[in-house]
Amino acid sequence: MDLSDYEADNSVSCRLASAIPDVCKTEDCCLGIDEAGRGPVLGPMVYGICFCPVSKKEDLKDLKVADSKTLTEAEREHLFSKVDESKSFVGWALQILSANTISNSMLQRAKYNLNALSHDAAIGLVQFALDNGVQLKEVFVDTVGPAEKYQDKLSQRFPGVEVTVRPKADSLFPIVSAASICAKVARDHAVKDWVFSEDLGDVDTDYGSGYPSDPKTKAWMLKYLDPVFGYPQFVRFSWSTAQTLLDSKAVPVHWDDDEEDGEKAAARKNNTSVLSYFSNAKTDESARQAHRFFTERRLHSLDTL
Repeated sequence: MDLSDYEADNSVSCRLASAIPDVCKTEDCCLGIDEAGRGPVLGPMVYGICFCPVSKKEDLKDLKVADSKTLTEAEREHLFSKVDESKSFVGWALQILSANTISNSMLQRAKYNLNALSHDAAIGLVQFALDNGVQLKEVFVDTVGPAEKYQDKLSQRFPGVEVTVRPKADSLFPIVSAASICAKVARDHAVKDWVFSEDLGDVDTDYGSGYPSDPKTKAWMLKYLDPVFGYPQFVRFSWSTAQTLLDSKAVPVHWDDDEEDGEKAAARKNNTSVLSYFSNAKTDESARQAHRFFTERRLHSLDTL
C-alpha cells in the first residue's frame, strides 16, 4: 500500500483511494465501513470503506476476507493484495486521521469527541463514494456508540440507501471485513514506517502495539517525554495516558489568565448583559436612560408586537 501522500506530512489527515470500477457506476452496490486504531495512544486512526456491486457479493466472499483482528499481519497483507487486485469490481477508500488531528479535535475549546470524529469520517467516505458515481444501495457499518442511533443518523443523511449498523459487523458482512483489512493494513504501514518531524536523534521504534496497556508503549512514552515540549506528534495528547504522564513528569506551566484578579472579576460581575435589553420582564422606562441614538429618533422598547 502506497502511503506516500500521507507520509509527506503525517501531522494532518489524508484521504487515499483506489480507482472506481466502472461496474460500480452502473450497478447497485454495497459498501462496508470499519476502522483501525481507535484505542491506541500512538499513531493515526484509519477509517476504511470497501464497495462492490451487490451482484458480486459471492465473488467478494470467495476472496476469503475476514475480520482483520483475527488475522496475522502477513494474512492481512495477502488479503489486501487480493482485494486491490480485484479492481474490476472492488473499490476502496481510506480516511487517515492523524494523531495530531485527533488531539487538536478533542482538546479544542468546543469539544469534538472521538465518536463525533468517527461518525464524520464515515459520513465523509460514503459521500466520497457517491460523489464519484458509485451507485450505493446498501451500507453496512460496525457500530460506534448506540447502533440504533447511529443507523438513524446515517439513514437520514443518505436517504434512499439501506443502512445496517451492527456490533461486530466486520465478522458478519464480508464487505465490512474487506474495509477492516484495508484500514488495518494502512495503519500498520503508517505506524511501522513513521517519519518523525521532530529532531529526536536515533529514535527507538520498538513502541509495541501503541495501546496504553502495552508495557513497551508505556516505556517508550516515558523515554520520549520532553519535560517542556511534551511528546512528538506521533502521540495523541488527548489520551488520559499521555495527560497523566505529562502531569507527573513534565514541568508545570502556569498561565496568567487562568484566574482573574479581584478587580477584573468584580468588573465582569457588575457588567450588565446585552441580553437584558431583550428581556420580557416589564420595566419602568423612565428608570433606564436611553442612549441618545434612540431618543433623537424617538425610538423606544416594545413589550409586545
